[in-house]
Amino acid sequence: MVILRVYYYRLFFLLILLLLIGLSPLPALADGGAPQLAYVAGAGRGISIIDIAQQRVTGTIAVAGNAQSVLLSPDGHALYVAQPVAGKVAVIAAKTGKTLCTTDLPGQPSLLALSLDATVLYAAGQGDTSVRALDPTTCAVKRSFATREPVYGLAVAASTAADATPSTPNQLWISGNTSLTIFDVIGHLLGSVPVAGGPHYISIPGGFTAYVTTRQGTVVAVDLNTRRVIRTLLSGGQFGPMDYDANTGEVYVPDRRHNLLDVLAPVTISTAVMPREPTRLFHLSSSPQAVAITSDGQLGFVALADGQVLMLDIPGRSIASSIAVGGAPHFIITGLYPPMNSPTVTAQQATTPPPSATSTNRVLLIIVAAVAGVLLLAMLWFFGKRYQQRHASQRSARKRL
Repeated sequence: MVILRVYYYRLFFLLILLLLIGLSPLPALADGGAPQLAYVAGAGRGISIIDIAQQRVTGTIAVAGNAQSVLLSPDGHALYVAQPVAGKVAVIAAKTGKTLCTTDLPGQPSLLALSLDATVLYAAGQGDTSVRALDPTTCAVKRSFATREPVYGLAVAASTAADATPSTPNQLWISGNTSLTIFDVIGHLLGSVPVAGGPHYISIPGGFTAYVTTRQGTVVAVDLNTRRVIRTLLSGGQFGPMDYDANTGEVYVPDRRHNLLDVLAPVTISTAVMPREPTRLFHLSSSPQAVAITSDGQLGFVALADGQVLMLDIPGRSIASSIAVGGAPHFIITGLYPPMNSPTVTAQQATTPPPSATSTNRVLLIIVAAVAGVLLLAMLWFFGKRYQQRHASQRSARKRL
């Protein structure tokens, strides 16, 4: 019976351990991995760092020149920062805040885009008529793209040509006064797309459509292959920098005029029945300045003009929480998860799974613990019966002797 009691003790300990695992908070593994950070420009002096798990600002990276837009390298190691007042673009170590390199650029650079392989950083501003291609490790200018117009937006897209291969050069899409200008990244001019109202911000999800805001208050869809406007999706707003859900292709558009976040269904030139846009929207307490959607499609972040950052539960289509950051935030960024090519660098961006996903995982863990407990009890009962039968047989044998 001593052996049986040992089995009971071990079973009890195992069940307690499983229940504690099921009830404890799950590790957050969305964009960027741990530590769970997001970066906001305009919330304070420089770039404010939000710890998503704690839902508060936990640090600041000092940046001169009013950081306008910020990108994060795919490995989470470097922040790329446009500083229009200082006329600079800087590369900053995300973990330490140390400036790795800077370069002076004309035209008050405020726009950034990163090549699809993260080896080239593109920068421009409305005060200049060229886009510069920089080496993101040294900040050296590698190439210039002459647009002959002030630059209002930048985006990089893969080639959509029918004969395109992985080695086919990507495309650089640039917003000017009256049209979009398209180059391949080698420097060849590919064409242009007239856009009524003056193109501004550009967002290009993986696929065949570019989404473009205009300075007159519309959002249009442009086919990447034919370089023609497909249709006008939204009108009557003042639309800021967009982002998209990589899983669904939905595009999130801040409407600064109406305190809304519009969600657009993906469209292509071959879409037979165009959806009614927006497919849904979020009503916000203040003017949204920028939006960022995590690469796993679980969370969104909206920077509001009143000093708040909203965290969105994307699958739940709801606002999960509000984080006070102060100042006048105008840009927010999240990175890839898992980070690319970074075996030794701790990733710098992450997001906490939405409450609905966390609750579901806990329920599943509790169910697994319960099933494991039942199976262990059954095994214990079986071995206990065998032990009792064997003990009884030994006692009978001793009596016969």
